[in-house]
Amino acid sequence: MQLFAKLIDRRIAAYQRQLIETHYQEVENMYRQMRGWRHDYRNHIQTMKVLASSGDLEGIRNYLDRLDTDLGTVDLAVKTGNAMADAILNSKISLAKSRDIPVQVDAHIPVKLKMSELDLCCIIGNLFDNAIEASLALPPEERLIRVYMDMKGTQLYLSFTNFTAGGKREKQGGRFLTTKGEGHGFGLVRIDAIVERLEGYLSRNSEDGAFTTEILIPQL
Repeated sequence: MQLFAKLIDRRIAAYQRQLIETHYQEVENMYRQMRGWRHDYRNHIQTMKVLASSGDLEGIRNYLDRLDTDLGTVDLAVKTGNAMADAILNSKISLAKSRDIPVQVDAHIPVKLKMSELDLCCIIGNLFDNAIEASLALPPEERLIRVYMDMKGTQLYLSFTNFTAGGKREKQGGRFLTTKGEGHGFGLVRIDAIVERLEGYLSRNSEDGAFTTEILIPQL
């Protein structure tokens, strides 16, 4: 029994390392785009100065329109006040949209969190990945992910809701079964472990074709 537990712990650790590496790669790709745009900023200014010196107002307007469109591809869709939350949320929103999954986000973190960025990244990343995976089983017109994050007193509150196929999900041994195949349940186990270690609260609910996870984590 102890050998089996150690084997599971090693598999969870390996899965977690892979997951965190993937999340940080997504975050780094997004920031690389933003750094590239900032690097080109001086060149954009010089170009508009040349257009202005020649009195080409129409050229300036056209150039500004192109810059506005370009900036829209790298600007953050969500700004919570927490850099890591912004990075992982925006990278996952971009991923969801690329797979025709609408996302509604209302997220605010106005204080410095006590929990580590690693834990925050793991929780948000896993919740979002699970929601995306479940949404892909639905026709595009029925897909939707809702995310809410805010402080409730001294606790960070997170809520993820997504529509699901097949109606209400069933529990086994007090847990909802994953539908994503062998290995993917480790994400849920990891979330549970983090919330327990941080002395937080976690609730999962499956009702009327929607699956919701709610988490409260003390920040004092």
